[in-house]
Amino acid sequence: MGDLFLVRHGETAWSRSGRHTGSTDVPLTEHGREEARRLAPLIRSLRIGAAFVSPLQRARETARLIGLPDARVDADLREWDYGGYEGVTTPEIQRDRPGWFLFTDGVAPGPPDHPGETPEQVGERADRMLATADAALAGAGEGDVVLIAHGHFLRVLAARRLGLPPRHGALFQLATGSLGRLGTEHGRPVVSGWNIRPPE
Repeated sequence: MGDLFLVRHGETAWSRSGRHTGSTDVPLTEHGREEARRLAPLIRSLRIGAAFVSPLQRARETARLIGLPDARVDADLREWDYGGYEGVTTPEIQRDRPGWFLFTDGVAPGPPDHPGETPEQVGERADRMLATADAALAGAGEGDVVLIAHGHFLRVLAARRLGLPPRHGALFQLATGSLGRLGTEHGRPVVSGWNIRPPE
């Protein structure tokens, strides 16, 4: 089977300022578009059997700019639902909750349409997405599968791929416009590459 490639979308104004960006559908900045374009040669070098993308525009635009405009939209790839912390930065949250950490503490409740997710709920989505990716890998023979999505979600997905609890996504910082590669060694899942970005 091929490998699983994770692409975090390019920079947005909110990612640049550290605001938690879950459901808010902000576009890429021009710098974010350039980050995505620089990934295109790496993507072209892969033997891609299938590609999936989050429904949010920052991910879909990244998919187009890296050369995967026909990636299949999958709602399980959307970013963590930050609930009441949507648009808020970590330092702002920690003023009221000293020591708060997303991967262990989760988020404050939000409105009915975006109530927030626990780390475990994000992990459940990641497990579903991994099942979808594994089916695509099995059908692609030697081909690779590419997932274009969001930083926190992809970090949880990487943890789950390695058999770790969702909170261990904290160990896998993933920059905007970067690529992660999850492969196998002796039949066991491994991180084959992380935060891969072409030189500027």
